[in-house]
Amino acid sequence: MKLGLVGLGKMGYPLALNMKDHGHDVIAYNRSPEKRRLIEREGVKTVDSLKALVESLEKPRTIWLMVPSGETVDHLIQELLRYLEHDDLIVDGGNSFYKDTLRRFEMLKEEGIGYIDVGTSGGVKGARYGACFMAGGEETYMKRVEKILEDTSVENGFAHVGAPGTGHYVKMIHNGIEYGMMQAIGEGFEILEHSRLMINQKEVAKVWANGSIIEGLLMNMVLNALEKSPDLKDIQGIVDASGEGEWTVREALDLKVYAPVISTALGMRFKSKDDLKYSEKMVAAMRNEFGGHALYKKEGSNG
Repeated sequence: MKLGLVGLGKMGYPLALNMKDHGHDVIAYNRSPEKRRLIEREGVKTVDSLKALVESLEKPRTIWLMVPSGETVDHLIQELLRYLEHDDLIVDGGNSFYKDTLRRFEMLKEEGIGYIDVGTSGGVKGARYGACFMAGGEETYMKRVEKILEDTSVENGFAHVGAPGTGHYVKMIHNGIEYGMMQAIGEGFEILEHSRLMINQKEVAKVWANGSIIEGLLMNMVLNALEKSPDLKDIQGIVDASGEGEWTVREALDLKVYAPVISTALGMRFKSKDDLKYSEKMVAAMRNEFGGHALYKKEGSNG
């Protein structure tokens, strides 16, 4: 199929190449010209404006967004509405919050424009060679993009999971689960690191990544990381939270569903950025007050 792709970031760029490799006619737009020039060298056509992108496509048009969630998506949709016409289709392949997706769907429906939400997993390598797609939307519009979703995903890696909003909802829960799994793996390797026994963590990761119950993409990534930096000394233990974990926890609270692992994993990401460590200081102060336990004070402080 012929489609326009907006966004040549860490996921959009490899996805465009994946689409091209499977015989789809991709025309890409990116705000910065550097990425456009790079991908042109790899055989993907580009344009220098959203207007030119829309005008380069036959009706009904399909525009695929691969941009950060939030206001960026809203701004792009508003600009695209200046050029799109009845029965055109927008596909949001980013990690949008599902309530934003539902709002956008209703707004675009009033304009006669379709909206498909596609949760995309598999990382940069997946986007390039076979992603995992969780798609939500109306059947009429879904049929337009099923072929390209099947072509660019791994085997059994695409599903139409339900009505509009469900693709991003399922991806939100997926990322919440991911938070918990990553936290558990990190804690396990921390125990190994503090063990009194001499354990080769890279060898552990290698064997766990091959045939164990916890093998999989995350464990392969652990092995890759340890091969690059066996002691991880060049990495700061600061972990960002991009939003999906928090959305998952809030959804669990709204539904009154108990999700302690995901909630704790989210909290640990927040804590990883805490240089003040005020709660730890308060606990140490209380232990000193009631039991006379030692306080470890900073150099140069009184007392």
